[in-house]
Amino acid sequence: MKSVHTPLPAVELRVPTEEDALHWHRVFNDPDVMEFHGGAPAELSEYDELTARQRRHHAELGFCLFTLVDPADGAVIGFTGAQPWPNDWGPAGEIEIGWRLGRAYWGKGYATAAAQAALESVRAAGVRHVVAMVDARNERSLAVTRRLGMRRAETVITPKGQRTAYCHRLDM
Repeated sequence: MKSVHTPLPAVELRVPTEEDALHWHRVFNDPDVMEFHGGAPAELSEYDELTARQRRHHAELGFCLFTLVDPADGAVIGFTGAQPWPNDWGPAGEIEIGWRLGRAYWGKGYATAAAQAALESVRAAGVRHVVAMVDARNERSLAVTRRLGMRRAETVITPKGQRTAYCHRLDM
């Protein structure tokens, strides 16, 4: 049986602007999108802080969680990129790659295409390996880690919520 490979969609990544806080808030204001990120949509102020932090990361490190734009219509559909792991548990001191997309864009290849593009900025900055922390129930994100060639390295119980997460690694 012949396998069929669907081409990945075109994606555009940009350093988050101040206005992207509102775009992220709007596209992520959905309990399904936030299911594995605390369950409830975040306040706009959290996205203001997050986009500002990502601009600093890009200026200092050469990579960040980029705003993900659909080049066909210019719509902000989420974020994808890398940042230092922000917690004192799990892969502390590591660079984490991550993605979050609006529900309308799930299952279309955007996360994989954008993560591949984001990995290029991480490589260019001299990073030799990345991690991805994924809730064990998040089948969509687990599939993205497999498509990126990541390997599951450890199982972690999160301190908040006591949920099982998998730490995946990728040597570049």
